[in-house]
Amino acid sequence: MGGSMFSILILVLLFAVMYFLMIRPQKKKEKETKAMRAGLAVGDEIVTIGGICCKVVKTKEESIIVQVGPDKVKMEFMRWAVSKVVKEGSGHVARPSVDDYDEVADAERSEARKSKPKRMKKAAVVEEEVVEEAAEAAEEAAEVAEEVAEEAEE
Repeated sequence: MGGSMFSILILVLLFAVMYFLMIRPQKKKEKETKAMRAGLAVGDEIVTIGGICCKVVKTKEESIIVQVGPDKVKMEFMRWAVSKVVKEGSGHVARPSVDDYDEVADAERSEARKSKPKRMKKAAVVEEEVVEEAAEAAEEAAEVAEEVAEEAEE
């Protein structure tokens, strides 16, 4: 009985050591990487996982638009494709810490840009005008129907 308890204790100890030496540091590194990707800002110089050195021009919720090369070619990359930040931009705010990652992610979700392209904005304005005209036409039709009903009663 003592031998079986000793082997179970060694197994538990082995799992604990593996957790502290392998799993925990990897999770910490993942949090740091997520915080770095969430904290990308315009002007940052980055390296992608493919080895492309570029400068962030615009950030979106899921992706970033970057400038590459002397011709300033613009390309769009997903945020997960960023390997590291080489140099922070001049108008950069303080980077969030690993512990603040959840707060940063919540803030980004709540501040998600809801802007539409110009043609969609125009379509929304036209749609509002059409709805207003339809409402006015319905009111006029209701008034005419009331007048016809009153005349029919007389």
